[in-house]
Amino acid sequence: MTDSIATIKAALRDIQADDARLKAWQDDSRKGVQALLKAYRRRIEKQEKAEAAYQKRFAYERGLWQAGYANIAGIDEVGRGPLAGPVVAAAVVLPHDFHEVAVNDSKQLSQTERERLEPLIKEEALAYGLGVVSPARIDEINIYEASREAMLQALNALEVRVDHLLVDAMVVETEIPQEKLIKGDAHSNSIAAASILAKVYRDRLMAAYDQQYPGYGFAHNDGYGTAEHLAAMAEKGITPIHRRSFAPVKKYC
Repeated sequence: MTDSIATIKAALRDIQADDARLKAWQDDSRKGVQALLKAYRRRIEKQEKAEAAYQKRFAYERGLWQAGYANIAGIDEVGRGPLAGPVVAAAVVLPHDFHEVAVNDSKQLSQTERERLEPLIKEEALAYGLGVVSPARIDEINIYEASREAMLQALNALEVRVDHLLVDAMVVETEIPQEKLIKGDAHSNSIAAASILAKVYRDRLMAAYDQQYPGYGFAHNDGYGTAEHLAAMAEKGITPIHRRSFAPVKKYC
């Protein structure tokens, strides 16, 4: 008996690659069946590419694990460029069997995807920590040093012993061995996981600040110098969360 197109469509949602039915359906002359198989092959190809890219992003961790470093902390920060709000860093130690293929540089993910992944990372991580450095502190020591300070806070918040660090484009002031990776959130799953936690945490902070200081658009501009934000500063002045040392803000101090 020939399978109906509806039956084939349902089966293709989770069929195994070695399922004998695939060969039978490939010989099926119905256009609807061939269209379903074409869509199936595209989906499988996309999944295979995503898996290969994910495994490639574990290359640094895998090399360190094989060298005897058991707990690798990925560290990243968000919020260096905005005119308002803190800089936030996260540190994450992933288990060796971590397998959330969608984890990637937070800038490559939608807000919905970041918020879906954030609790999964927290649940599966061996440890995670956050660091937050205020706008006042940024003004005091400059944004570069504030970012390093936030990273160190995040590292110190981890509740496991860390053997090695993978850090996005910076060096953390610690005696723990570390590797500075340019665009690390795109090359290391540990750093990518940290970037997601830091980004989600900071976005929620800025949404709260938007309620406290309405009119600047903090909930959707994250404190960056959008036209709306600049116009609000010109009209309303600056808030306690503005970075007074940043050039666009200085003239309103």
